[in-house]
Amino acid sequence: MTVGTQMSQAIATVQSAAATLKIFALETQDQQAKQTFQQLAKTFDNALTTLQERQQYMGEQEPQYKQ
Repeated sequence: MTVGTQMSQAIATVQSAAATLKIFALETQDQQAKQTFQQLAKTFDNALTTLQERQQYMGEQEPQYKQ
């Protein structure tokens, strides 16, 4: 498995986790749990941005990693 493929899989995994946490936040009635899920989703969104920036950088610096 190439680094580019691994990065794409990591991005997809983080996107899925963030989406799941957002759904949990919408579905729960417990305000503390809702806040926790929202904070975790924000953390995953920040990680996603970092991974996407890294993927873009890799594509610019190492063309063999482009998807």
